Amino acid sequence: MREVVRVFEAEFNRYKALGDATFAQLGDDEVSRRPPGGGNSVAIIVWHVGGNLESRFTEFLTSDGEKPWRHREEEFEGRTATRQELVAKWNRGWDVLLKSLSELSDVDLQRGVTIRSQSVQVNEALHRSLGHVAYHVGQIVYLAKSLQGKRWQYLTIPPGQSDAYNRAPRSEKPAAHAQMLAERIRQAEK
Repeated sequence: MREVVRVFEAEFNRYKALGDATFAQLGDDEVSRRPPGGGNSVAIIVWHVGGNLESRFTEFLTSDGEKPWRHREEEFEGRTATRQELVAKWNRGWDVLLKSLSELSDVDLQRGVTIRSQSVQVNEALHRSLGHVAYHVGQIVYLAKSLQGKRWQYLTIPPGQSDAYNRAPRSEKPAAHAQMLAERIRQAEK
């Protein structure tokens, strides 16, 4: 049985799609631009999320989620990256996560895993990771929106359109939302 695991997969895929749709709106010069005050650029956040996912979900059930080969502090160093490099780093972490999720059953959710030498149940680790991803995807979207200004294409319900959306909701479920975002990217690439 994979009913609960499917819910995790769907929500993770929604956040991946939000990131993907955000990157599609950015140019090479924008992905590495740091906001005023020395905050993290989109590239820095992506390096962190990608590194985290790759570390946590490589050998997810059998090894500590904080791998000795991960250098977390380096993820936060300023960097210049192209959008293509950014997407490759992003996808590398997501590929590891999604492969690990595809191998889980609901029975596995009660198993134990280790993160930084601390034992947690798989379901706790997945909730923790989903929250972490959502937090950083929100930062990426916010930063990209500020870089785009009036050119920004909303990824959820645009301001002033709530009533119209509520009359005909079409992307409440994570898979539908992710599919809508993927379609938007395909249309923009034409």
